[in-house]
Amino acid sequence: MINVRDYFKNKKEKKEKGNRISYLEKIKSHKFMIFYRSVLLFALVAAAVAVMLIQWNNKIYTQCVTVSSIETGKPQNGNLAAFSEYILTYSKDGASCMDGKGNAVWNETFEMQNPMVDICRDVAAIGDYNGRSIYIMNTAGSLGEITTNRPIRNFCVAANGVVAVILDDSGLTYIYLYDKNGKELVRIRTTMKDSGYPFSISLSPNGKLLCVSYLFVDSGELKSSVAFYNFGEVGQNQTDNYVSGYDYLDVVVGYTRFLDEKTLFAVSDDRIMFFEGEQKPISISERLLNEDIQKIYYGKDNVGLVFNSMDGNSRYRLDVYQKTGELSLSIGFDMEFTDIVFAEDQIIIYNESECQVYNMDGLEKYSGYFEKAVYALIPTQTAYRYILVTADSIDTIELK
Repeated sequence: MINVRDYFKNKKEKKEKGNRISYLEKIKSHKFMIFYRSVLLFALVAAAVAVMLIQWNNKIYTQCVTVSSIETGKPQNGNLAAFSEYILTYSKDGASCMDGKGNAVWNETFEMQNPMVDICRDVAAIGDYNGRSIYIMNTAGSLGEITTNRPIRNFCVAANGVVAVILDDSGLTYIYLYDKNGKELVRIRTTMKDSGYPFSISLSPNGKLLCVSYLFVDSGELKSSVAFYNFGEVGQNQTDNYVSGYDYLDVVVGYTRFLDEKTLFAVSDDRIMFFEGEQKPISISERLLNEDIQKIYYGKDNVGLVFNSMDGNSRYRLDVYQKTGELSLSIGFDMEFTDIVFAEDQIIIYNESECQVYNMDGLEKYSGYFEKAVYALIPTQTAYRYILVTADSIDTIELK
């Protein structure tokens, strides 16, 4: 006998259970639909951004527009250098700094016979070759002065104002490190017999690592030694703070430069070398060269070597290396150049009358002529906008 009450009760429970399952499935389906739409929307946005980046990267500029022009003048016998986004002018009589609008930021007077300059980020050191004075400045003004007790042969500056100097003496050569106020921090004594002659020096931007390229003769054979010194905790327990080094037979390592706090490249007459390490740098790449290097340029992440082109299609060839040591591209060009600038994703080759701009894929983005003779081109933080220093003005131009 069927209990009517139990029958309807069970039927009601089955119905409610079915409704609950159907409701949960609807929620699950709704959540899945939201997730699917979100993924689809993200994919569409990513695709749109990718298309825009490709179009931007492949965009070709056809004209150069002057955004602003400030009348000024280039001092007689003055040398110009890009100083962050400022303009550094120096000569035998002193140095000055201007911003991109032609406003004078500071002026320093001195007397030098053979002024040399080294710049690291927004700090510059100006010293007198064979003299005994070095002035340290940043983009805001003077930081200090160094007076040496021996003739200056070479020097380099770090971004914190520390300066490494090669000083010559009869039969001896010294490497001194000074702070920006002229206080002696380190002294390294070198001789041709024991270590060789310090041919090139470079400081890491934080002043912690020093690289010295020594040239010496061993058993009648010419050798170069690339030595690294650490002035932090790791180097304190090492003799003369020496932490690592590499020898090269029958070559002259004539150029060394830190790209950042832990990466350095060095160039000899037959190879380019890359080193890496914040404490004890090691060799990470070495490439032999069978052509004569004409010029060396570098940026934050790249090194450029200019050669005379051998293929007959262009006069020069620029080989661009990443700081890992990988050869990333080669650019052939015919223009007689005064400078090559690396700026973010751009390579700018220019002289007084014309310039060519490439991206890091080797695509020529622009080729054209300046309206005035240009002494210096300085990239700005805005892509494809540059400051030009001419004989009578400072112009800001933009590629269109």
